[in-house]
Amino acid sequence: MSTDSRVLPVVDSGPMSGILYVVATPIGNLEDVTQRALRVLSEVDLIAAEDTRHSRKLLAHFGIATSLTSYHDHSERAKAPKLVGRLLRGDSVALISDAGTPGIADPGYRLVGQAIEAGIRIVPVPGASALTACLSVSGLPTDRVVFEGFVPSRSGARRRFYEGLKDEDRTIVCYEAGRRLIESLADLRAVLGQRRIVVGREVSKMYESFVRGVVDEVTSELGTAAVRGEVTLLIAGREGAERASEETVRERIEELRASGVGMKEISRVLAAETGWRSREIYQLGLRES
Repeated sequence: MSTDSRVLPVVDSGPMSGILYVVATPIGNLEDVTQRALRVLSEVDLIAAEDTRHSRKLLAHFGIATSLTSYHDHSERAKAPKLVGRLLRGDSVALISDAGTPGIADPGYRLVGQAIEAGIRIVPVPGASALTACLSVSGLPTDRVVFEGFVPSRSGARRRFYEGLKDEDRTIVCYEAGRRLIESLADLRAVLGQRRIVVGREVSKMYESFVRGVVDEVTSELGTAAVRGEVTLLIAGREGAERASEETVRERIEELRASGVGMKEISRVLAAETGWRSREIYQLGLRES
């Protein structure tokens, strides 16, 4: 029997000088950290962290004493070139965020971009991500997905944000602050109507919960109590919206006409409420006139 004498290369046998590691850290449960992540964090020359105070707690829990430096929204413009300089001098650097995978709705992508331009090798160390964790248990279609980052904090900007998603037929994922969630869902309903949504809270933590249903059902279940922490909000695409019956649409057309609203405006309003396309509503209104 012949043997193959070729030796396969060892993949990532250990950190090497001049490499930028993009390392995912737990989003809640510390058991979600990978052995590879712990090894890399213990062997690199420097860890660039979103919040060094937060990251020190994580590193101390696992007995990792690697030097830390801050890298966040307010420091990235000044810090990224310095980190690239260290990488070019041969140091290995690990980039981490407060929780989850760096570069997802945080300034990590800017450092990665500058490292690419400088010809530095970049190695992802995959792991936890609220985005993928919530998608996997949402029950919404996952074959086509769009990530929209953080929902704007002010109501006017928030409504414009949701307005821009009206014709999106992919499942939408975004992040929202718990303290604004109820107001945000009210704006969502006003613009998108009774879409199916999923609210993921405290993902991978002790009080993890997922609330699923159309907007009014989810809002009712959440109640009026403030929601703490960050929330992952998933919204069904247009094709997944709850579609009202034709009889319901006819009744609403009559109600709005009786109050003096024109057919063009009726079509726009009811498209958000009913899951129908505005053109369908307009044509139905013409047939009923």
